Amino acid sequence: MTDSVRTVLAGLDRVRPDVEALYKDLHSHPELGLAEHRTSAKAADALRALGYTVVDGIGGTGVVGVLTNGEGPTVMVRADMDALPVRERTGLPYASTVTTTASDGTEQPVMHACGHDVHVAALIGCARLLAEAKDAWRGTFVALFQPSEERGDGADAMLADGLTARAPRPDVVLAQHVMPYPAGYVGTRTGSFLSAADSLRITVHGRGGHGSMPQAAVDPVVTAAMIVLRLQTIVSRELSAHTPAVVTVGSIHSGTDPNIIPDHAVIQVNVRTYDQDTRTRVLEAVERIVTAECQASGSPQPPVFEQITSFPPTVNDAAPTRRVAEAFAAHFGDDAHTIDLQTASEDMSKIPRAYGAPFTYWGIGGTDPALHAAATAGGTLGRDVPVNHSPHFAPVLQPTLDTGVSALVVASLGWLAP
Repeated sequence: MTDSVRTVLAGLDRVRPDVEALYKDLHSHPELGLAEHRTSAKAADALRALGYTVVDGIGGTGVVGVLTNGEGPTVMVRADMDALPVRERTGLPYASTVTTTASDGTEQPVMHACGHDVHVAALIGCARLLAEAKDAWRGTFVALFQPSEERGDGADAMLADGLTARAPRPDVVLAQHVMPYPAGYVGTRTGSFLSAADSLRITVHGRGGHGSMPQAAVDPVVTAAMIVLRLQTIVSRELSAHTPAVVTVGSIHSGTDPNIIPDHAVIQVNVRTYDQDTRTRVLEAVERIVTAECQASGSPQPPVFEQITSFPPTVNDAAPTRRVAEAFAAHFGDDAHTIDLQTASEDMSKIPRAYGAPFTYWGIGGTDPALHAAATAGGTLGRDVPVNHSPHFAPVLQPTLDTGVSALVVASLGWLAP
Protein backbone atom coordinates (compact mmCIF):
# COMPACT_ATOMS: atom_id res chain seq x y z
CA MET A 1 0.00 0.00 0.00
CA THR A 2 1.41 3.41 -0.94
CA ASP A 3 1.66 6.26 1.55
CA SER A 4 -0.99 8.19 -0.41
CA VAL A 5 -3.46 5.31 -0.28
CA ARG A 6 -2.78 4.78 3.43
CA THR A 7 -3.29 8.48 4.18
CA VAL A 8 -6.50 8.88 2.18
CA LEU A 9 -8.08 5.65 3.39
CA ALA A 10 -7.28 6.51 7.00
CA GLY A 11 -10.56 8.41 6.88
CA LEU A 12 -12.65 5.39 5.81
CA ASP A 13 -13.88 4.59 9.31
CA ARG A 14 -14.98 8.19 9.72
CA VAL A 15 -16.99 8.39 6.49
CA ARG A 16 -18.45 4.87 6.62
CA PRO A 17 -21.64 5.78 8.56
CA ASP A 18 -22.46 8.58 6.12
CA VAL A 19 -21.80 6.37 3.08
CA GLU A 20 -24.07 3.68 4.48
CA ALA A 21 -26.80 6.20 5.31
CA LEU A 22 -26.60 7.69 1.82
CA TYR A 23 -26.80 4.24 0.24
CA LYS A 24 -29.91 3.32 2.25
CA ASP A 25 -31.52 6.64 1.37
CA LEU A 26 -30.83 6.20 -2.34
CA HIS A 27 -32.04 2.61 -2.24
CA SER A 28 -35.31 3.71 -0.65
CA HIS A 29 -35.81 6.49 -3.21
CA PRO A 30 -34.96 5.05 -6.65
CA GLU A 31 -35.58 7.05 -9.82
CA LEU A 32 -35.83 5.92 -13.43
CA GLY A 33 -33.59 7.12 -16.26
CA LEU A 34 -33.57 10.89 -16.93
CA ALA A 35 -35.81 11.38 -13.87
CA GLU A 36 -33.01 11.16 -11.29
CA HIS A 37 -33.75 14.65 -9.93
CA ARG A 38 -33.51 13.81 -6.24
CA THR A 39 -30.44 11.62 -6.71
CA SER A 40 -28.56 14.18 -8.79
CA ALA A 41 -29.43 16.94 -6.29
CA LYS A 42 -28.03 14.78 -3.46
CA ALA A 43 -24.80 14.24 -5.41
CA ALA A 44 -24.46 17.92 -6.36
CA ASP A 45 -25.12 19.13 -2.81
CA ALA A 46 -22.61 16.68 -1.36
CA LEU A 47 -19.91 17.74 -3.81
CA ARG A 48 -20.50 21.46 -3.21
CA ALA A 49 -20.23 20.93 0.53
CA LEU A 50 -16.83 19.31 -0.06
CA GLY A 51 -15.52 22.27 -2.07
CA TYR A 52 -15.97 20.86 -5.55
CA THR A 53 -16.88 23.08 -8.48
CA VAL A 54 -20.18 21.60 -9.62
CA VAL A 55 -22.03 21.71 -12.93
CA ASP A 56 -25.42 20.02 -12.80
CA GLY A 57 -28.31 19.49 -15.18
CA ILE A 58 -26.01 18.14 -17.90
CA GLY A 59 -28.18 16.09 -20.23
CA GLY A 60 -31.08 16.71 -17.87
CA THR A 61 -29.86 15.22 -14.59
CA GLY A 62 -26.14 14.60 -15.07
CA VAL A 63 -23.71 16.06 -12.51
CA VAL A 64 -19.99 16.80 -12.68
CA GLY A 65 -17.88 17.86 -9.71
CA VAL A 66 -14.29 19.05 -10.19
CA LEU A 67 -11.65 19.32 -7.47
CA THR A 68 -8.34 20.76 -8.62
CA ASN A 69 -5.44 20.19 -6.23
CA GLY A 70 -2.28 21.50 -7.86
CA GLU A 71 -0.51 20.36 -10.98
CA GLY A 72 -0.96 16.79 -12.08
CA PRO A 73 -3.09 14.36 -14.08
CA THR A 74 -6.86 14.59 -14.39
CA VAL A 75 -8.82 11.51 -13.31
CA MET A 76 -12.54 11.18 -14.08
CA VAL A 77 -14.63 8.64 -12.19
CA ARG A 78 -18.11 7.87 -13.41
CA ALA A 79 -21.11 6.48 -11.50
CA ASP A 80 -24.55 5.79 -12.98
CA MET A 81 -27.65 6.84 -11.03
CA ASP A 82 -30.81 5.32 -12.51
CA ALA A 83 -33.00 2.52 -11.21
CA LEU A 84 -35.26 -0.05 -12.90
CA PRO A 85 -39.03 -0.66 -13.28
CA VAL A 86 -38.94 -3.63 -10.88
CA ARG A 87 -41.00 -4.31 -7.75
CA GLU A 88 -38.57 -4.94 -4.89
CA ARG A 89 -38.89 -8.23 -3.01
CA THR A 90 -35.78 -8.13 -0.80
CA GLY A 91 -37.63 -7.62 2.49
CA LEU A 92 -35.03 -5.09 3.60
CA PRO A 93 -36.10 -2.42 6.12
CA TYR A 94 -34.98 0.20 3.60
CA ALA A 95 -36.57 -1.53 0.58
CA SER A 96 -38.16 0.64 -2.09
CA THR A 97 -41.92 1.12 -2.11
CA VAL A 98 -41.70 3.77 -4.84
CA THR A 99 -44.05 3.68 -7.78
CA THR A 100 -44.42 5.97 -10.75
CA THR A 101 -46.84 6.29 -13.65
CA ALA A 102 -45.82 4.63 -16.89
CA SER A 103 -46.47 6.18 -20.30
CA ASP A 104 -49.60 4.05 -20.68
CA GLY A 105 -51.02 5.38 -17.40
CA THR A 106 -50.40 2.23 -15.36
CA GLU A 107 -48.62 2.16 -12.01
CA GLN A 108 -44.97 1.17 -12.34
CA PRO A 109 -42.78 0.01 -9.43
CA VAL A 110 -39.22 1.33 -9.18
CA MET A 111 -36.21 -0.38 -7.58
CA HIS A 112 -32.43 -0.10 -7.49
CA ALA A 113 -32.10 -3.64 -8.80
CA CYS A 114 -28.71 -3.11 -10.45
CA GLY A 115 -26.63 -1.49 -7.72
CA HIS A 116 -26.39 2.03 -9.07
CA ASP A 117 -27.11 3.24 -5.53
CA VAL A 118 -23.87 1.50 -4.52
CA HIS A 119 -22.04 3.30 -7.30
CA VAL A 120 -23.30 6.74 -6.28
CA ALA A 121 -22.62 6.24 -2.57
CA ALA A 122 -19.13 4.86 -3.26
CA LEU A 123 -18.20 7.78 -5.51
CA ILE A 124 -19.42 10.32 -2.95
CA GLY A 125 -17.35 8.50 -0.32
CA CYS A 126 -14.28 8.57 -2.56
CA ALA A 127 -14.81 12.26 -3.40
CA ARG A 128 -15.03 13.08 0.31
CA LEU A 129 -11.90 11.15 1.27
CA LEU A 130 -9.89 12.87 -1.45
CA ALA A 131 -11.23 16.31 -0.46
CA GLU A 132 -10.29 15.69 3.18
CA ALA A 133 -6.76 14.46 2.45
CA LYS A 134 -5.48 16.90 -0.15
CA ASP A 135 -1.91 16.72 1.13
CA ALA A 136 -1.74 13.11 -0.12
CA TRP A 137 -2.32 13.72 -3.82
CA ARG A 138 -1.89 16.16 -6.70
CA GLY A 139 -3.92 16.77 -9.84
CA THR A 140 -7.61 17.11 -10.69
CA PHE A 141 -10.34 14.72 -9.62
CA VAL A 142 -13.60 14.72 -11.60
CA ALA A 143 -16.66 12.96 -10.18
CA LEU A 144 -19.27 12.33 -12.89
CA PHE A 145 -22.78 11.11 -12.11
CA GLN A 146 -24.51 9.84 -15.25
CA PRO A 147 -28.25 9.39 -15.81
CA SER A 148 -30.11 6.70 -17.72
CA GLU A 149 -27.54 3.97 -18.16
CA GLU A 150 -30.22 1.28 -18.24
CA ARG A 151 -31.82 2.75 -21.37
CA GLY A 152 -28.45 3.39 -22.97
CA ASP A 153 -29.12 7.08 -23.63
CA GLY A 154 -27.62 8.78 -20.57
CA ALA A 155 -24.05 9.16 -21.82
CA ASP A 156 -25.39 10.40 -25.16
CA ALA A 157 -27.58 12.95 -23.36
CA MET A 158 -24.63 14.35 -21.41
CA LEU A 159 -22.42 14.48 -24.49
CA ALA A 160 -25.14 16.17 -26.56
CA ASP A 161 -25.43 18.79 -23.82
CA GLY A 162 -21.76 19.73 -24.12
CA LEU A 163 -20.11 17.54 -21.49
CA THR A 164 -16.69 17.68 -23.14
CA ALA A 165 -16.76 21.49 -23.05
CA ARG A 166 -18.14 21.67 -19.50
CA ALA A 167 -15.77 19.26 -17.77
CA PRO A 168 -11.98 19.02 -18.15
CA ARG A 169 -10.46 16.43 -20.43
CA PRO A 170 -9.37 13.45 -18.33
CA ASP A 171 -6.11 11.58 -18.68
CA VAL A 172 -8.04 8.46 -17.70
CA VAL A 173 -11.68 7.53 -17.01
CA LEU A 174 -12.52 4.97 -14.33
CA ALA A 175 -15.75 3.17 -13.45
CA GLN A 176 -16.95 0.13 -11.53
CA HIS A 177 -20.05 -2.02 -11.19
CA VAL A 178 -21.32 -4.14 -8.32
CA MET A 179 -21.93 -7.75 -9.41
CA PRO A 180 -23.06 -11.04 -7.80
CA TYR A 181 -19.55 -11.98 -6.70
CA PRO A 182 -18.63 -12.24 -2.99
CA ALA A 183 -18.52 -8.88 -1.24
CA GLY A 184 -14.90 -7.79 -0.89
CA TYR A 185 -14.03 -9.12 -4.37
CA VAL A 186 -12.56 -6.80 -7.00
CA GLY A 187 -12.01 -7.95 -10.59
CA THR A 188 -10.24 -6.32 -13.52
CA ARG A 189 -10.00 -7.43 -17.13
CA THR A 190 -7.94 -6.14 -20.05
CA GLY A 191 -9.66 -5.88 -23.44
CA SER A 192 -13.22 -7.09 -23.97
CA PHE A 193 -15.17 -7.03 -20.72
CA LEU A 194 -18.85 -6.18 -21.36
CA SER A 195 -20.77 -6.99 -24.52
CA ALA A 196 -22.30 -4.74 -27.11
CA ALA A 197 -26.09 -4.95 -26.94
CA ASP A 198 -28.53 -4.22 -29.75
CA SER A 199 -32.28 -4.44 -29.19
CA LEU A 200 -34.57 -4.58 -32.23
CA ARG A 201 -38.32 -4.32 -32.68
CA ILE A 202 -39.32 -6.28 -35.80
CA THR A 203 -42.78 -6.11 -37.33
CA VAL A 204 -43.73 -8.94 -39.69
CA HIS A 205 -46.83 -8.51 -41.82
CA GLY A 206 -49.55 -10.97 -42.72
CA ARG A 207 -53.10 -10.87 -44.02
CA GLY A 208 -55.76 -11.15 -41.38
CA GLY A 209 -58.74 -13.45 -41.60
CA HIS A 210 -61.07 -15.91 -39.89
CA GLY A 211 -59.45 -18.58 -37.74
CA SER A 212 -61.46 -21.23 -39.61
CA MET A 213 -60.23 -20.12 -43.04
CA PRO A 214 -56.42 -19.93 -42.89
CA GLN A 215 -56.26 -20.48 -46.67
CA ALA A 216 -57.58 -16.94 -47.13
CA ALA A 217 -54.99 -15.39 -44.82
CA VAL A 218 -51.24 -15.11 -44.30
CA ASP A 219 -50.65 -15.97 -40.67
CA PRO A 220 -47.93 -13.75 -39.10
CA VAL A 221 -47.97 -15.84 -35.93
CA VAL A 222 -46.63 -18.84 -37.83
CA THR A 223 -44.10 -16.63 -39.57
CA ALA A 224 -42.96 -15.22 -36.23
CA ALA A 225 -42.65 -18.72 -34.77
CA MET A 226 -40.45 -19.84 -37.67
CA ILE A 227 -38.31 -16.73 -37.24
CA VAL A 228 -37.78 -17.40 -33.52
CA LEU A 229 -36.61 -20.94 -34.18
CA ARG A 230 -34.35 -19.99 -37.07
CA LEU A 231 -32.71 -17.13 -35.15
CA GLN A 232 -31.38 -19.68 -32.68
CA THR A 233 -29.15 -21.11 -35.40
CA ILE A 234 -27.12 -17.91 -35.83
CA VAL A 235 -24.87 -18.57 -32.84
CA SER A 236 -24.91 -22.36 -33.12
CA ARG A 237 -24.36 -22.63 -36.88
CA GLU A 238 -22.96 -19.33 -38.22
CA LEU A 239 -20.33 -18.46 -35.58
CA SER A 240 -17.23 -20.28 -34.42
CA ALA A 241 -17.47 -22.06 -31.10
CA HIS A 242 -14.73 -19.67 -29.94
CA THR A 243 -16.81 -16.55 -30.73
CA PRO A 244 -19.12 -15.57 -27.86
CA ALA A 245 -22.53 -14.13 -28.77
CA VAL A 246 -26.14 -14.30 -27.58
CA VAL A 247 -29.35 -13.89 -29.57
CA THR A 248 -32.48 -13.66 -27.41
CA VAL A 249 -36.11 -13.22 -28.47
CA GLY A 250 -37.61 -11.59 -25.41
CA SER A 251 -41.06 -10.69 -26.66
CA ILE A 252 -43.65 -11.73 -29.26
CA HIS A 253 -46.99 -9.97 -29.56
CA SER A 254 -49.71 -10.73 -32.08
CA GLY A 255 -53.46 -10.95 -32.24
CA THR A 256 -56.34 -10.40 -29.84
CA ASP A 257 -58.55 -13.50 -30.14
CA PRO A 258 -58.02 -17.24 -30.75
CA ASN A 259 -60.47 -17.21 -33.68
CA ILE A 260 -58.87 -14.30 -35.57
CA ILE A 261 -55.75 -14.51 -37.68
CA PRO A 262 -54.03 -11.15 -37.10
CA ASP A 263 -52.43 -9.00 -39.77
CA HIS A 264 -49.07 -8.51 -38.09
CA ALA A 265 -46.78 -9.74 -35.32
CA VAL A 266 -44.12 -7.84 -33.36
CA ILE A 267 -40.93 -9.58 -32.27
CA GLN A 268 -38.34 -8.01 -29.96
CA VAL A 269 -34.80 -9.34 -30.25
CA ASN A 270 -31.68 -8.68 -28.19
CA VAL A 271 -28.18 -9.36 -29.58
CA ARG A 272 -24.99 -9.48 -27.48
CA THR A 273 -21.55 -9.51 -29.11
CA TYR A 274 -17.99 -8.48 -28.18
CA ASP A 275 -16.45 -7.02 -31.33
CA GLN A 276 -17.66 -5.01 -34.29
CA ASP A 277 -17.13 -7.74 -36.89
CA THR A 278 -19.26 -10.24 -34.96
CA ARG A 279 -21.82 -7.54 -34.18
CA THR A 280 -22.20 -6.70 -37.88
CA ARG A 281 -22.35 -10.35 -38.88
CA VAL A 282 -25.04 -11.28 -36.35
CA LEU A 283 -27.23 -8.25 -37.06
CA GLU A 284 -27.02 -8.92 -40.79
CA ALA A 285 -27.97 -12.55 -40.14
CA VAL A 286 -31.03 -11.46 -38.13
CA GLU A 287 -32.22 -9.25 -40.99
CA ARG A 288 -31.50 -11.94 -43.60
CA ILE A 289 -33.41 -14.65 -41.69
CA VAL A 290 -36.41 -12.47 -40.91
CA THR A 291 -36.66 -11.24 -44.49
CA ALA A 292 -36.33 -14.75 -45.91
CA GLU A 293 -38.97 -16.22 -43.59
CA CYS A 294 -41.38 -13.45 -44.51
CA GLN A 295 -40.81 -14.16 -48.18
CA ALA A 296 -41.25 -17.90 -47.57
CA SER A 297 -44.58 -17.19 -45.86
CA GLY A 298 -45.82 -14.95 -48.65
CA SER A 299 -45.99 -11.83 -46.47
CA PRO A 300 -47.76 -9.02 -48.32
CA GLN A 301 -45.01 -6.53 -47.46
CA PRO A 302 -41.42 -6.63 -46.16
CA PRO A 303 -40.69 -6.67 -42.44
CA VAL A 304 -39.92 -3.43 -40.60
CA PHE A 305 -36.81 -3.21 -38.40
CA GLU A 306 -36.50 -0.61 -35.63
CA GLN A 307 -33.53 -0.13 -33.30
CA ILE A 308 -34.73 0.22 -29.70
CA THR A 309 -31.40 0.51 -27.87
CA SER A 310 -27.76 0.15 -28.78
CA PHE A 311 -24.86 -0.23 -26.34
CA PRO A 312 -21.24 -0.30 -27.51
CA PRO A 313 -18.89 -3.05 -26.32
CA THR A 314 -16.84 -2.16 -23.25
CA VAL A 315 -13.23 -2.86 -24.20
CA ASN A 316 -10.79 -1.87 -21.48
CA ASP A 317 -7.58 -0.17 -22.53
CA ALA A 318 -4.52 -2.21 -21.60
CA ALA A 319 -2.29 0.37 -19.90
CA PRO A 320 -4.78 1.80 -17.37
CA THR A 321 -6.21 -1.66 -16.67
CA ARG A 322 -2.73 -2.96 -15.89
CA ARG A 323 -2.06 -0.01 -13.57
CA VAL A 324 -5.32 -0.48 -11.70
CA ALA A 325 -4.86 -4.25 -11.47
CA GLU A 326 -1.41 -3.77 -9.92
CA ALA A 327 -2.78 -1.21 -7.44
CA PHE A 328 -5.65 -3.55 -6.51
CA ALA A 329 -3.28 -6.48 -6.00
CA ALA A 330 -1.15 -4.37 -3.67
CA HIS A 331 -4.15 -3.16 -1.65
CA PHE A 332 -6.70 -5.99 -1.75
CA GLY A 333 -4.32 -8.96 -1.94
CA ASP A 334 -6.10 -12.26 -2.54
CA ASP A 335 -9.44 -10.43 -3.08
CA ALA A 336 -8.08 -8.94 -6.34
CA HIS A 337 -8.87 -11.13 -9.35
CA THR A 338 -9.09 -11.26 -13.12
CA ILE A 339 -12.83 -11.15 -13.81
CA ASP A 340 -14.61 -13.26 -16.41
CA LEU A 341 -16.04 -11.91 -19.65
CA GLN A 342 -19.53 -10.54 -18.91
CA THR A 343 -22.63 -10.53 -21.12
CA ALA A 344 -24.06 -7.38 -19.51
CA SER A 345 -23.72 -4.06 -21.37
CA GLU A 346 -22.90 -0.44 -20.62
CA ASP A 347 -22.87 2.97 -22.31
CA MET A 348 -20.06 4.36 -20.12
CA SER A 349 -17.37 3.91 -22.79
CA LYS A 350 -19.01 6.61 -24.92
CA ILE A 351 -17.72 9.25 -22.49
CA PRO A 352 -13.97 8.47 -22.63
CA ARG A 353 -14.23 7.85 -26.36
CA ALA A 354 -15.71 11.34 -26.82
CA TYR A 355 -12.74 12.81 -24.94
CA GLY A 356 -10.23 10.57 -26.70
CA ALA A 357 -9.16 9.29 -23.27
CA PRO A 358 -8.25 5.75 -22.20
CA PHE A 359 -10.44 3.99 -19.65
CA THR A 360 -10.85 0.93 -17.51
CA TYR A 361 -13.97 -0.54 -15.93
CA TRP A 362 -13.96 -3.20 -13.23
CA GLY A 363 -16.33 -5.25 -11.08
CA ILE A 364 -16.80 -5.48 -7.32
CA GLY A 365 -18.70 -8.12 -5.39
CA GLY A 366 -21.91 -7.49 -3.48
CA THR A 367 -23.08 -10.93 -2.33
CA ASP A 368 -22.85 -12.19 1.25
CA PRO A 369 -19.58 -14.18 1.11
CA ALA A 370 -21.02 -17.06 3.18
CA LEU A 371 -24.06 -17.34 0.90
CA HIS A 372 -21.84 -17.25 -2.20
CA ALA A 373 -19.50 -19.90 -0.80
CA ALA A 374 -22.37 -22.21 0.14
CA ALA A 375 -24.03 -21.82 -3.25
CA THR A 376 -20.73 -22.44 -5.03
CA ALA A 377 -20.11 -25.59 -3.00
CA GLY A 378 -23.63 -26.83 -3.65
CA GLY A 379 -23.67 -25.96 -7.34
CA THR A 380 -26.65 -23.62 -6.83
CA LEU A 381 -25.21 -20.20 -7.71
CA GLY A 382 -27.82 -19.58 -10.38
CA ARG A 383 -30.65 -20.44 -7.99
CA ASP A 384 -29.51 -19.05 -4.65
CA VAL A 385 -27.55 -15.88 -5.50
CA PRO A 386 -29.76 -13.08 -6.90
CA VAL A 387 -28.24 -11.38 -9.93
CA ASN A 388 -28.54 -7.80 -11.14
CA HIS A 389 -32.09 -6.85 -12.26
CA SER A 390 -33.63 -9.46 -9.95
CA PRO A 391 -36.32 -8.19 -7.52
CA HIS A 392 -34.24 -9.93 -4.83
CA PHE A 393 -30.93 -8.22 -5.73
CA ALA A 394 -29.60 -6.57 -2.57
CA PRO A 395 -25.86 -6.06 -2.06
CA VAL A 396 -24.83 -6.54 1.56
CA LEU A 397 -23.84 -3.22 3.11
CA GLN A 398 -20.38 -4.37 4.12
CA PRO A 399 -17.83 -5.00 2.91
CA THR A 400 -19.50 -3.97 -0.36
CA LEU A 401 -19.49 -0.23 0.33
CA ASP A 402 -16.01 -0.17 1.89
CA THR A 403 -14.71 -2.08 -1.12
CA GLY A 404 -16.46 0.28 -3.54
CA VAL A 405 -15.04 3.38 -1.88
CA SER A 406 -11.58 1.88 -1.47
CA ALA A 407 -11.40 0.63 -5.05
CA LEU A 408 -12.16 4.11 -6.41
CA VAL A 409 -9.59 5.72 -4.11
CA VAL A 410 -6.88 3.16 -4.87
CA ALA A 411 -7.47 3.33 -8.62
CA SER A 412 -7.58 7.14 -8.70
CA LEU A 413 -4.36 7.44 -6.73
CA GLY A 414 -2.68 5.31 -9.37
CA TRP A 415 -2.54 8.63 -11.25
CA LEU A 416 -2.99 11.29 -8.59
CA ALA A 417 -0.37 10.16 -6.05
CA PRO A 418 2.67 12.47 -6.06
